[in-house]
Amino acid sequence: MEQNIVSCTRCPRLRAYCTALGETKRRAYIDWDYWTLPVPGFGDANARVLIVGLAPGAHGANRTGRPFTGDGAGNFMYPVLYETGFGSKPDAVSRTDGLKLRYARIASICRCAPPGDKPTPQEIRNCAPHLAAEIHALKRLRVVVALGRIAFDGYLNFLIAQGVITSRRDYPFGHGAEHRLPNGMVLLASYHPSLRNTNTGRLNKAMFTRIFVRARELAGMN
Repeated sequence: MEQNIVSCTRCPRLRAYCTALGETKRRAYIDWDYWTLPVPGFGDANARVLIVGLAPGAHGANRTGRPFTGDGAGNFMYPVLYETGFGSKPDAVSRTDGLKLRYARIASICRCAPPGDKPTPQEIRNCAPHLAAEIHALKRLRVVVALGRIAFDGYLNFLIAQGVITSRRDYPFGHGAEHRLPNGMVLLASYHPSLRNTNTGRLNKAMFTRIFVRARELAGMN
């Protein structure tokens, strides 16, 4: 499954963009050997909670090869995962930093960094089989935490494709929205921990922490 993601070439625009980022680099990371490949999921194979994001950051996961690692969104998220018992440490720097997740896994709707953080609808559809494969592999999954509207809709599209629901209409997005699904899963919605949200106060640490405290409760971990 991981190799299928890393070797994927379904989206030429994204592949070219990610590769170019690794060639030009950001000055702060000039000594880094950028990952530049599609980014597989990260975390516990026995996860009860799946965290779904939008896509790798251009100089975050596209550089480090691990979701939310090495960028502002990850610097906001991993301390919360640590404090709520999902992470072994609060800092995420590289694939070799020793960080492990407990009872949680992180994946994304799009596995390649998109220009402007905006994958096209077709690119999202191209990537959907990767998310489906990861979800099917999580036999103990109980809760999905969707970070942002695109991730939320992407997971609902997965449910439609699986025949679990017939429409997104009955599942509105909003921070803290909680939806019990016909298959017994629970979908929790959160604003995305992007700098656009965290720097403006649209999402703060207390709001984000409540999401993962609730995820623990719903997953039967308290």
